[in-house]
Amino acid sequence: MPTTPAVFVGPQENPQLVEAVERGGGRVVALAEAEAVVVSGGHGDLPELPAAVRWVQLPSAGIEAWVESGVVDSSRTWTSATGAYSHAVAEGAVALLLAGVRGIGRAARLTTWDHAILDAAQTSLRGSTIAVVGAGGIGSAMIPAFVALGAEVLAVTRRGLPVEGAARTLPADRVGEVFAAADHVVLAAPATAQTKALVGAEQLAAIGPQGWLVNIARGSLVDTDALVSALAEGTIAGAALDVTDPEPLPDGHPLWSEPRCIITPHSTNPTPLQVAALAERVAENVRRFAAGEELLGLVDPERGY
Repeated sequence: MPTTPAVFVGPQENPQLVEAVERGGGRVVALAEAEAVVVSGGHGDLPELPAAVRWVQLPSAGIEAWVESGVVDSSRTWTSATGAYSHAVAEGAVALLLAGVRGIGRAARLTTWDHAILDAAQTSLRGSTIAVVGAGGIGSAMIPAFVALGAEVLAVTRRGLPVEGAARTLPADRVGEVFAAADHVVLAAPATAQTKALVGAEQLAAIGPQGWLVNIARGSLVDTDALVSALAEGTIAGAALDVTDPEPLPDGHPLWSEPRCIITPHSTNPTPLQVAALAERVAENVRRFAAGEELLGLVDPERGY
């Protein structure tokens, strides 16, 4: 029999999340009375949680900052927003790769009518192989678009189980194979100790001078110095980055002036779309919590995601 869970929303005020809790069958209460918490704010804003809190909903899909701060532990259930933002971020990833291979990034920098420059820079996704490293919620959501554009997808997941739409799927311990096997690489994996600097000089060289690297995951997955060198030397065709290391990318950093690089400031999941998607996740998870069902986006504290 469903209950009416007592849920704290905060520490920042967010009327959409309050409405989502109520729509899911919960009632919004003060923190001292809560058995569940929906976090609205950053990892540094979270107050000390009462022992009675059994479940915490985090607002982000990538939770490395929460894990590194020591907030996430095994004393209660934690859920992330993984999967909630899949379509918005996947759409951004597809747009970034298309902007790269079709020369749109270079076109945006032109100040004179010169199609010859763009002719030399453009290729097509049709007939290409795209490696999606981290084919979870976001990675899986971009695969149908790539297939519709005539590309073949090589997916990488933690265990290597088949992913719908992908021609092949490899487990994470074989990720090194995809850089030479693919024409382009899209990074959508979580930031963990295992994925830190996943892409360095060796991997960039394997992608080759016709290939694009897209990163919509976390900046830490790429060795920035190696990327700067690879772009300057033409080792790869280009990079399209929604995330960087460091982030924010400092003014004057060489990536800003690199003609082979497209940068969006961590904006493939813009705030209006993000809040609406998080509200839907909150409503569904509150309903599941009340009914005693498995929650979406369960976090494994040991793995960190």
